[in-house]
Amino acid sequence: MKRLVVILGPHAVGKMTIGQELAKITDLKLLHNHMTIELVREFFSPHSSEEGRRLNSLFRQEIFKAVAESQLPGLIFTYMYDFDIKSDYDYINDLIKLFKDNQAIAHIIELIADFEVRIERNKTENRLKHKASKRNIDESEKLFRNLEAKFRLNSNENEVPFENYTKINNTNITPDIVARMIKEIIEKKGD
Repeated sequence: MKRLVVILGPHAVGKMTIGQELAKITDLKLLHNHMTIELVREFFSPHSSEEGRRLNSLFRQEIFKAVAESQLPGLIFTYMYDFDIKSDYDYINDLIKLFKDNQAIAHIIELIADFEVRIERNKTENRLKHKASKRNIDESEKLFRNLEAKFRLNSNENEVPFENYTKINNTNITPDIVARMIKEIIEKKGD
């Protein structure tokens, strides 16, 4: 059975790192959000320019479609989701629909962690290795704090409308353990 695992959460909560660990222990491929962001930012701003946003979206949509329609076992996708913006719900819901239309089971995992822990994680070697746009720590932390104040990046209790949804507080849990937890969750759903 094909699977889609969407890992949601705020900055530096561990989406990419947990996705990497989950990919190691499953046969799922990882598309973390910065894979397209870092590519596009070589040419255009993926956030503040129309062409950058278009390309970022286009690359992701083509990968989603190709994986959903392929013989690959599935995809892990990471995304910073604003719970106050309907378009974010529509985006993830459309992604789920694409995979379900191709006989996949979709799982939504929301990660939460304490703010100060995430501030420290914003500087980790793995994060900086895979996210060139985060390497200027002062600028990255400034953006982190600004976006944190502007958007609601974690859900309220009983708010998430997605089927197969799980919230995990990974403040004090290592990425490999969280990945094993997610693997157990998705395997319980059966084939």
